[in-house]
Amino acid sequence: MYDYLIVGSGLFGAIFACEAGKRGKTCLVVEKRGHVGGNIYTEEIEGIQVHRYGAHIFHTSNREVWDYIRQFAEFNRYTNSPVACYKGEMYNLPFNMNTFHKMWGVITPEEAKKKIEEQKKQYDTKEPRNLEEQAIRLVGKDIYEKLVKGYTEKQWGRKATELPPEIIKRLPVRFTYDNNYFNDCYQGIPVGGYTQIIEKMLERTDVRLNTDYLTHREELRQAAEKVVYTGSVDAYFDYRYGELEYRSVRFETAVLETENYQGNAVVNYTEFEVPYTRVIEHKHFEFGSQPVTVISREYSAAWKKGEEPYYPVNNEKNNTLYQKYAKLAQEERNVLFGGRLGKYQYYDMHHVVAEALKAVRDELS
Repeated sequence: MYDYLIVGSGLFGAIFACEAGKRGKTCLVVEKRGHVGGNIYTEEIEGIQVHRYGAHIFHTSNREVWDYIRQFAEFNRYTNSPVACYKGEMYNLPFNMNTFHKMWGVITPEEAKKKIEEQKKQYDTKEPRNLEEQAIRLVGKDIYEKLVKGYTEKQWGRKATELPPEIIKRLPVRFTYDNNYFNDCYQGIPVGGYTQIIEKMLERTDVRLNTDYLTHREELRQAAEKVVYTGSVDAYFDYRYGELEYRSVRFETAVLETENYQGNAVVNYTEFEVPYTRVIEHKHFEFGSQPVTVISREYSAAWKKGEEPYYPVNNEKNNTLYQKYAKLAQEERNVLFGGRLGKYQYYDMHHVVAEALKAVRDELS
């Protein structure tokens, strides 16, 4: 009999197991995939740490979170500076003075702001009703049409006019010549990949791979006093009120016989006609010098049962439905729900670390 049965071996589940173990609790982690780590899992191919489920750059301004994660690995100085490709034209991201200069030839922040003001006048509203209106308000019509519209519609599977304005508000816009995507104090990639971090967290924890909790719920539920569940909250309740919406991602990974394929770790393809959203060249995360390279093309898709959910679609309809499931979750005896899927929230890694540490404190302090 374990104290905790933890469903999922991603960051939330692994941190909870690690910290509960330090407090003398016994844990069993069950993972439906054939490896630990959830979506931050990395595997070595040709000496390169490949981010199997998409690019993961750790960044935070929370010193407690930064100090905590660095217990488990050395982090390099990688800075996230993606670029966007539109019909063969290359633009810096996030939107900054380099982007504005390439787009319009402007040199000063004043010139860039004036150009944006000119372009947004006919579309400006006091309260943007959708992503398109919000994006034009932020960066003007040219940048929206070249660098936002097609990429966003591929990513979410909806027209930009059907998406809530909140999505684009997360996108940085700067009037400086600074290509650093994040403004956080701390940023980097673990040298040797993320999998080692999870493995170290789970060193003193029993782990069962290839085990779907929902399929073996009755048997597994009897193995522990409490459950920490990090899977999809609607699946846990057998979709009682219907399915929440998610976006899924498909990856095509290839080894290429060239030393340097695209010159950057992340290149977004922003025209709608290109079927993939971005190409990741993994060696650049760790400044690799291998004679070959590994790339992954990412294709966004609507989620269907049996597929892996990646991103919650946090529009009004889904958030209202989630509140029904959240009420059920609160009433569920001896079960804690956590992580991106358990809480139906878009969490970055540093959010997950903070939430997991808080959950441990709330539960075991």
